[in-house]
Amino acid sequence: MEQSKIRNIAIIAHVDHGKTTLVDQLFRQSGMFRDNQAVAERMMDSMDLERERGITIAAKNGSFKYKDYLINIIDTPGHADFGGQVERVLKMADGVLLLVDASEGPMPQTYFVLKKALSLNLPAIVVINKIDKPLARPSWVVDQVFDLFVRLNAPEHILDFPIVYASAKNGISTLNVDQPGTDMQSLLDTIVDKIPPPAGTADAPVQILISSLDYSSFLGRLGIGKITSGKLKINQDVVVMRGEEKLYQTRITKIYRFEGNEKKETESASTGEVVAVAGMEDIMVGQTITDPLEPRPLPVIVIDPPTLSMNFIPNDSPFSGKEGQFVTSRHLRDRLFKETLSDIAILVEELTDAVGYKVSGRGELHLSVLVEKMRREGYEFQITRPKVIFKEENGITLEPYEELIIDVDEQYMGAVIENLGQRKGVMSAMDHNDGGMVRLTYKIPTRGLLGFRSEFMTATKGMGVMNYVFLEYGQYAGDMRNRSNGVLISMDQCQTLAYDLFTLQDRGRLFMSSGEQVYVGQIIGEHSRENDLNVNPGRGKKLTNVRNKAAEEKRILTPHIVMSLEDCIDFINDDELVEVTPKAIRLRKMPWAIRKN
Repeated sequence: MEQSKIRNIAIIAHVDHGKTTLVDQLFRQSGMFRDNQAVAERMMDSMDLERERGITIAAKNGSFKYKDYLINIIDTPGHADFGGQVERVLKMADGVLLLVDASEGPMPQTYFVLKKALSLNLPAIVVINKIDKPLARPSWVVDQVFDLFVRLNAPEHILDFPIVYASAKNGISTLNVDQPGTDMQSLLDTIVDKIPPPAGTADAPVQILISSLDYSSFLGRLGIGKITSGKLKINQDVVVMRGEEKLYQTRITKIYRFEGNEKKETESASTGEVVAVAGMEDIMVGQTITDPLEPRPLPVIVIDPPTLSMNFIPNDSPFSGKEGQFVTSRHLRDRLFKETLSDIAILVEELTDAVGYKVSGRGELHLSVLVEKMRREGYEFQITRPKVIFKEENGITLEPYEELIIDVDEQYMGAVIENLGQRKGVMSAMDHNDGGMVRLTYKIPTRGLLGFRSEFMTATKGMGVMNYVFLEYGQYAGDMRNRSNGVLISMDQCQTLAYDLFTLQDRGRLFMSSGEQVYVGQIIGEHSRENDLNVNPGRGKKLTNVRNKAAEEKRILTPHIVMSLEDCIDFINDDELVEVTPKAIRLRKMPWAIRKN
């Protein structure tokens, strides 16, 4: 492909601002599908977890042709916890599409991803999406976006950004918000005109920085990156380097271009193209593929450090080994270190005081997605309560702080403010929006957000929206309590009975129904008081030959609380564990905590 006809763009935005939907429309209107062809929605969301949760978890590559141009698209995650994916794939882009919701305006992740794009001096096209919303206010959003660029010290040539108004859901775009378009041509023309072609010299030695990884059951690991100089062809000898260190020499066995959301094999590729290459079993993100006779390594990708960690330990509960396929510490080790190859924001360390591994990441969602993936793959293990990662500077303890933005109805605002005050949150702004909604902006320690989401949804009756992003390391905020109530602990290994659960439901909220197997130390509910309470949920009714009409009245159980994985992680204290298996998620006390009770 002629280098001047290539455009490499990354689509960045806050979560749920319409990135994947926009990619779908660009693919459809580029002519890559027949008119009568059935096309799935959210084509770039290939993982089951992505389709179930409705979010993008891993960055993905795709491409389409418009007129005589080849446009390579990189769809990025919108959630702050997956920011490491955004940081590394921006190396493949020559410009970005910054999507902003026409009603919400710039959000925490908008600030984060734009900051990363500006650090690489990437030009931006601002797309005001969802202009069809009833509460859309595009003029206000444009002003907010401009203020954000100024706050990030954007250079003048980037500050004069083009603006496109769009409704990705309806497949329309326009340069004038008062004159709605009929297709995506305005956006496509803006991409061709405003995003520069890739730089680099085709006659120079080959040079590719690996920014992403894929896997083929036939070829093994595939390295994905942009050719920044030179040409690449099958059976070409190359050397793999990390910084100035030469790792090994190998030969390219396969080269793939991206067409739509699929890979197509090709004989060669040139400067500016985004390709996937095979032939390197141990290739990793951040390494450079270059010419062995004249090596030109690129700088290693540097990303922000993790802020949260939890321990992954082998399952030692009485039910261990009954539901999982991979249960040993060796299985756990191999899987965790395999994850670090594709996700460079994950850090794995062996525990020195116990059997297990300390896994560090960007946030609760980042780590919980890893747990859920392993669970579905057949792994059985336990995890501890997440802990923030502290730093020491000049003898002062520092902890991570988040910028938290909450949209909530005015009637629930008081309860939210009171809760955040107890969690050491400091309000920095309060804005009243149309429709009785209030936007609260807080600076809060990351510790303060652990377990907050469930309390927030309860306080706002499920009507509030919260978003957060890492802000900075600041001074230690002091002691903080995680949970005010104790738990109900099974004191016997048995099957739960409705008769006993009926008597226990007055003591607190139950997490299980009748007919479930439990073991000693398993948590079956939340106590209504501060202390833990040992209970027997399987004792049963004593048999008698004396009839008692009152005793035989029908007992109705209150529906139990179904805890998701994230709910369990938020709920537990330091002396509790989450047992994760392919078939169940259980809460339990640590053995030493059971003896204490």
